[in-house]
Amino acid sequence: MSDATAGGETPRGIGRGLTDYGDPAFSLFIRGAYARGAGLTREDLARPIIGIAQTWSEFNPCHRHLREVAEAVKRGVLQAGGLPLEFPTISLGEIYLSPTSMLFRNLMAMDTEEMILGQPMDGVVLLGGCDKTLPAQLMGAASADRPAIVVTAGPMLTGRFEGTRLGACTDCRRVWSEHRAGALDAARLEAVQGELFPSTGTCMVMGTASTMAAIAEALGMTLPGMAAVPAPLAGRLRLAEAAGRRIVEMVQDDLRPSKILTRAAFENAVRVLMAVGGSTNAVVHLPAIAGRAGVALDLDDFNRAARTTPLVANLRPSGAYHMEDLAEAGGIPAVLRVLRPLLRLEALTVLGRTLGATLELVPEPGSWQDVIAPLDRPLRPEGGLAILRGSLAPDGAVLKVSAAAPALLQHRGPACVFRNLADLQVRVDDPALPVTPDSVLVLQNAGPVGGPGMPEAGSLPIPRKLLAAGVRDMVRISDARMSGTAGGTVVLHVAPEAAVGGPLALVQDGDEIVLDAGARRLDLLVPEAELARRRAAWRRPARSLARGYRRLYVDHVLQAPQGCDFDFLCAPR
Repeated sequence: MSDATAGGETPRGIGRGLTDYGDPAFSLFIRGAYARGAGLTREDLARPIIGIAQTWSEFNPCHRHLREVAEAVKRGVLQAGGLPLEFPTISLGEIYLSPTSMLFRNLMAMDTEEMILGQPMDGVVLLGGCDKTLPAQLMGAASADRPAIVVTAGPMLTGRFEGTRLGACTDCRRVWSEHRAGALDAARLEAVQGELFPSTGTCMVMGTASTMAAIAEALGMTLPGMAAVPAPLAGRLRLAEAAGRRIVEMVQDDLRPSKILTRAAFENAVRVLMAVGGSTNAVVHLPAIAGRAGVALDLDDFNRAARTTPLVANLRPSGAYHMEDLAEAGGIPAVLRVLRPLLRLEALTVLGRTLGATLELVPEPGSWQDVIAPLDRPLRPEGGLAILRGSLAPDGAVLKVSAAAPALLQHRGPACVFRNLADLQVRVDDPALPVTPDSVLVLQNAGPVGGPGMPEAGSLPIPRKLLAAGVRDMVRISDARMSGTAGGTVVLHVAPEAAVGGPLALVQDGDEIVLDAGARRLDLLVPEAELARRRAAWRRPARSLARGYRRLYVDHVLQAPQGCDFDFLCAPR
């Protein structure tokens, strides 16, 4: 049963979307009876009902404080005259999911959308943070198109070890590489393990979680300042309470995601992504969110923004600082203030006013800090990411140039090929592996279909024998993703992927590959006749996914440039 009544009016609150028993009056009566049984009164049920999408889970340590955050939201909703009702959705804890959280992003998006539409709420507050939760929630909210506001989990505080600040999981990867190289013994490895995650919250570097929080703010879907305030601080609870008040006002004004998630908003989000040296994962998530909103967003949009947006945020893994430093420097509002000449200031935000009007109230970043550089003296003249094309990636690939080795951004070398993740695990540390520092490590069949789910395996481990010789970076190419916390000269999201017959599937050991980041090129130097012979001999990898959600996933997932959403979920444009 749709929200609309026979008279064309949309019921509100408890009368919205009645359960279908064939008798609407009875449906409303029995719903009221159950509400009374929960202790609610007629006065309660006369208020706007605000759903609070809760992703607290003991399998998601980044979200372990969200029950307290939800209570703050409820206070705000009650203060503004609404009735807050908390409900659970799928929660995707990045490091606890097998084979990868990305496999379940679309499932969480569907869950979020259907619970918003299927339950009688007038507006919704989305509590999320860990990498895939925010994009899933934004996708679901865009499709449901009911007034919505995002409250992010916030980043952790930094850890300490031997006088050094630690940022998870950039330092997780660094210390593990040192351990594999023999430079960090087991005792010190265990000691640092206990200091990497010192508080609740998401990774405190500009990884995927912080990137998506920054993007949610740039899109106008959060209150200003939400992205950077550390999770344990009282300021986050105050923001959550304010969001609770604001969502009631948004319901009264019928301010929906469709009015906020416009082309202008997505252009601003891509600018911020480039300016903060954000995660490559955003190049997958943003097209998926845009696809739900009916907005065209392709890799050329990212490339144009990268060429014309300087890197201004000095944040790891591209720079030196952490999210708590960014919060002290003014957070994403300060970044937006610096980028103001480049932004679409007419974009509307959850505040009900334009981005330009909001930025009038934001001071310029203080000259005493160097977390945010001025526009005329940026850290890099171009953005943190580069979109590559060429014979190896005809539909595109992405490279985080701000976290790569400058000496490798123009490189030619022979391929050392791994057919899949199992092959990588077996052979990468084999002393007989035919690899040198000039080799290009290539991983096949780890894309959306091949993974399945496009795991974060793109930052292939450096072979142990090269680590022992002092090598810490190599050119690595795959159809997989990598964590936003990772660095290195890593080319990702090669499309079409190997599992559907893209050129990546045809690469063999010894083939010459050329990476030219400046020219935005990625090419396989193999004669077309030889490639045609290999293509004729290629066979699609066998699949054993006969049923369930995983079968649905591989049958309907789109390629990386289209956001890896399901083909039947994108909005018409």
